[in-house]
Order: sequence, then structure tokens, then C-alpha cells
Amino acid sequence: MEEPLEIRLGGRRFTITMRTPGHDQELVAGFLFAEGFIAAGREIDEIRSVRGSDGRPEANIVDVILNAPAEELRERLKRNFAVTSSCGLCGKTSIDAIRRRIAPPTRDAAISPSVLLGLGAKMRAEQVIFAATGGLHAAALFDLAGNLQAIREDVGRHNAVDKVIGWALRKEMVPLADAMVMVSGRLSFEIVQKVAAAGVPIVAAVSAPSSLAVELADEVGTTLIGFLRDGAFNVYTHPERVLN
Repeated sequence: MEEPLEIRLGGRRFTITMRTPGHDQELVAGFLFAEGFIAAGREIDEIRSVRGSDGRPEANIVDVILNAPAEELRERLKRNFAVTSSCGLCGKTSIDAIRRRIAPPTRDAAISPSVLLGLGAKMRAEQVIFAATGGLHAAALFDLAGNLQAIREDVGRHNAVDKVIGWALRKEMVPLADAMVMVSGRLSFEIVQKVAAAGVPIVAAVSAPSSLAVELADEVGTTLIGFLRDGAFNVYTHPERVLN
């Protein structure tokens, strides 16, 4: 399924995203955090359904009540919209802006090649909707020993990442200094940005990364791994976290 989700902030329309219904509160929390609209999970007071005139919850609309001071929130919104409208999330300007906002991940994290090579099978085994339909992307959160912590599926790979981050945020696990994220499909600039915002030191994908994803990962200190399949993988940035 693919349906729109309208996100409101304090009753005012904020944005609409297309997503696979399910885990909507995680999606909203992860989106707001990864995009820099909130700085911590505790800034979300409540994510609630919007009720219609008949008192029943409206489908596909949620309202977020924040604890952040109004002036600070306005400044964050202004800053984010200035960045996205001026450069469209591309190029040196975006990378510089994101690097200033995101703290570098820990350098102490490390993972063995044997653990990496086993992650794909673990993720596929939990892609229940993909197995039935062949139509969804997945994002999986693992610890550095290769234990699956959470997995989410969605028509949008960036939504799947937001849902995983939102899951961790609501459990007060962020920053995810001792974890890695694996995604199905390719690695985009946007996914690297979201993962780095959550403090994840290692991100991997079944397919290729984009050139800008590699550039961003190198700049912010994230280890980026692509083509993790068929008993092999490529390491594009910060290979020191992959043990010899």
C-alpha cells in the first residue's frame, strides 16, 4: 500500500509524505529528528491522531505537539527551509550545512567482515511484506555483533530509514554509536544524511551508493559499504571500521 500521511505541528499543516501505512509515529519522529527539526526525542510531547467532526480519527493525518520553545522551533524551520530551497539537497553547500549540524560518529566502532557478510540473509528473512509483494524497501538496524535490533519496510527507502531511527529515538537509544544500518537497494545522499544524524557509524546497502552519498559519508565520518551481497562488499569511506 502507498498512502499520503499529513504531518501537522501544533495543529498547523507541516508536510505530506507518501508512505506505506504502519509505524507512523516512528516515521514522524524519525523524520523530524533526521531532518533537524527536533534535537532529541524528549522534544516530542505527543504524536496524536486528528479527529474529524464526528469524533473519529482521521485517516492519514497526525498532529505533533512539541516541547521545543516556539522561537527556537521557528528558527529551525527557517534554517531547514533555507538550505533545502537554496540548493535542493545537493552539492557542496548542502554537505557543509549538514556537517555543521551533525556530530561525527564515534571512531571506536568496528565490525568484522564475517559479520557483515551475514547481514543480508538476516534482513531478507524479516522482509515479510517484500516476500509477499516484491514491492517494498527495507532498513534494518543491527548491533556490531550482527544482532538484528529492528527492521522496517516501506515503499520509500528513506521512510524505512526514518521508521528505524524513530524506533530507536523513542527507546532513547540515539545516538546509535554501537550500531549499523543496512538498506535494501541503493544508498542515496538523503539516507546517509539521516543515518549520520542519528550517530550511526556504519551504513551498508545491497546495491550501489551515489557519488554524493560517498562524498557526504567521507565528509561526516561515516563508513559507507555498498554491494553487500554474494559473499563480497565494497568499502567506500572510512575503512578503518572494517576489521582485517
